[in-house]
Amino acid sequence: MTGKALRLGTRRSKLAMAQSGQVADAVSQVTGRPVELVPITTYGDTSREHLAQIGGTGVFVAALREALVRGEVDFAVHSLKDLPTAPHDELVLAAVPVREDPRDVLIARDALKLTDLPNGARIGTGSARRMAQLNAYAAAHGRDVTTVPIRGNVDTRIGYVTSGELDAVVLAAAGLNRVGRSGEVTDFLSVDTVLPAPGQGALAVECSVRDTELIAALAELDDPFTRAAVTAERSLLAALEAGCTAPVGALADLLADGPIVKEMRLRGVVGTTDGTTLVQLSTTGPVPGTHEAAMALGRELATEMLAQGAAGLMGERAQ
Repeated sequence: MTGKALRLGTRRSKLAMAQSGQVADAVSQVTGRPVELVPITTYGDTSREHLAQIGGTGVFVAALREALVRGEVDFAVHSLKDLPTAPHDELVLAAVPVREDPRDVLIARDALKLTDLPNGARIGTGSARRMAQLNAYAAAHGRDVTTVPIRGNVDTRIGYVTSGELDAVVLAAAGLNRVGRSGEVTDFLSVDTVLPAPGQGALAVECSVRDTELIAALAELDDPFTRAAVTAERSLLAALEAGCTAPVGALADLLADGPIVKEMRLRGVVGTTDGTTLVQLSTTGPVPGTHEAAMALGRELATEMLAQGAAGLMGERAQ
């Protein structure tokens, strides 16, 4: 592939521009063509309402997808956790590159760790999933914390701590790594304490189903292990019929015996936002060799979680 510049659609935030820039460099190497970023403002970027009120995180990708369908951009980069689980008739998920750190992290005053936070600590997060698990953690350890809903970019969220308005905020490690601010992290939260969102840390590269040449080129950026893991996680989310803002955590990781990858373990959690009730289960099986096998792993765990009462714990059900 040679010729004119490829147009990459991206959200305008500092984080989106940073991660899209990394993909642009990789695509340019693969195709031999320059890649220009086309910033697009989404409704999710301009609204100050909480995500659950404006339709979930799909509001961050709708404008990008519309630009793709209209041919205004050649491909787009999303945070995979923002992508609705239902497939799009006119677009294809052409690549899921190697995943960044999927964990959540704490940025707290006085370099405090989660275990150091005093009773009554105010922790900011925009995620019902994080709230459910943080409140459950606190209750299990005889602690008293208050989770405070917040919105905004990385600077805004960290600003709540530096201004003294909050004791701590919880963010995704991947985003901080991509904008070069991981040095501000005071605690990396174990996935045994807080399971990340399905697909957290992974990027989604989408393009038109009709652009077969670009699909083939973008496929070189795809990481099969990452794709299998996030496919299982998103299958769990879809089978629970939960929207992106429902309090659902999921993580598929590879279990290795030395250099040989043996199995994949999928963990899922659903909880009430106040943390009083959690359904947390896991399943382990062979590393999925096909898309359908990865989907089946997610559906299997979702079925077990629903049997344990998961449906009643989600504040929002997808329509």
